[in-house]
Amino acid sequence: MKPSTSNAFHIKTKIWIENDHKDLLFGKGKTDILEQIEQEGSIAKAAEKMGLNYKKAWSHIKILQNNIEDELVVSQKGRGVGSGTILTPKAKELIENYRQLQKDIEDFADKRFQELFKQ
Repeated sequence: MKPSTSNAFHIKTKIWIENDHKDLLFGKGKTDILEQIEQEGSIAKAAEKMGLNYKKAWSHIKILQNNIEDELVVSQKGRGVGSGTILTPKAKELIENYRQLQKDIEDFADKRFQELFKQ
């Protein structure tokens, strides 16, 4: 017999990537920071939009860069044309792969939840 549930029940998943020491390397928060940097063209503006201080946002980026041993952002100092921060192709690849993994896991979880709880 399947457990009785109302239509108000929903499955939720949370996905993150850790190293062998169980340090959080990549997840929704770091993905969001990178996406905001891409939209804003600035680490400072991205941090502000997310309610973080610049140091915290930069710390997230440095942790990622140190663990994957690759550059994720390129900054041009100044205030004129060409200044600001852009994502490297590696950063864009990480975002795309994380979002795909997240979607695949959520799709599987939703399907399995339906099989187990909604029959």
